[in-house]
Amino acid sequence: MSEFDGPPEAGPDDGNGHDHKIRLLMELRLAGVTDTRVLSALETIPREAFVSEPFLDLAYDNRALPIACGQTISQPLVVGLMTQALELTGRDKVLEIGTGSGYQAAILSRVARRVYTVERHRPLLDQAEARFRRLGLTNIVTRHGDGMKGWPAQAPFSRILVTAGAREIPETLSDQLDDGGIMVLPVGDPDQQWVTRVRRNGHRLSTERLIAVRFVPLLGGVPRDETDDGLR
Repeated sequence: MSEFDGPPEAGPDDGNGHDHKIRLLMELRLAGVTDTRVLSALETIPREAFVSEPFLDLAYDNRALPIACGQTISQPLVVGLMTQALELTGRDKVLEIGTGSGYQAAILSRVARRVYTVERHRPLLDQAEARFRRLGLTNIVTRHGDGMKGWPAQAPFSRILVTAGAREIPETLSDQLDDGGIMVLPVGDPDQQWVTRVRRNGHRLSTERLIAVRFVPLLGGVPRDETDDGLR
């Protein structure tokens, strides 16, 4: 749900979606996405399945695109770099805060053992769940609720990824990070955010700034006309 203050976007689609995807993957590799498992996930998961119909011809442009509920599907470069920053082993139990279109969770599902994802907007979650079913992504577990609370009943997590910007590292989420675990999230004011990698070593957290980004804000609660599923 972001844009990266970095390399230029891919050019317009020439009508050949496969070629456009290959060009995008080359662009991401040159921009620093070098983990072969992450690149393979980006190649395997069809981004067009997560993009709103008016923007299908832009599915393999390196840009964020609008989705419902005032949210966006993140720029592919940001998805690649944040996924890579998690240093996934293939055995990880991952918590994602902010399901959105479901694209980031789908990428994570290819490089993690199981993905738990929380979304505060029920319409977005319903659409994402339908996409997961169509693509046969069976290792993704979803919940409608307040992402600021995480998912205590399933904690601890070896990895946590937050897809919205927080002014500071939420203690409610870092408390759900396992010893030796990694959390990646945007931190800072809306006009100056950094993707930050947080490592837990016992009771100590260390942080590392990675890239400057612009994300939608991390909000607590759920919309008034929706009901939280609870912290099952």
